[in-house]
Amino acid sequence: MKDMESVIFQIILHGGNGRSLAMEAIHAAKQGSFEEAKSKLQEASGALNEAHKFQTALIQDEIRGEKTEMSLLMVHAQDHLMNAMTLKDLAAELVEVYENMKSLRGVSS
Repeated sequence: MKDMESVIFQIILHGGNGRSLAMEAIHAAKQGSFEEAKSKLQEASGALNEAHKFQTALIQDEIRGEKTEMSLLMVHAQDHLMNAMTLKDLAAELVEVYENMKSLRGVSS
């Protein structure tokens, strides 16, 4: 794979976008905007899938014998992506919790 820095920055870019969208989903759910929250989660998944494509290409290159030089920037990109993916999963759970809380408040009223 050519231009390793470009690939690394794509992972960081799309991972960061996914993380931001996951946070927006949490905030929307907190405000009771569950359709918006679910839409943000879908957007976050799309962004993270884009980052994952770049990561997968690197892995496939290595399988073919094209070694990837590890740098601090590469480690940062991988860390950034994994944290964003974890946050997106947590955001999905929180959206569901907020939605369930609203439903329960409606029942007890």
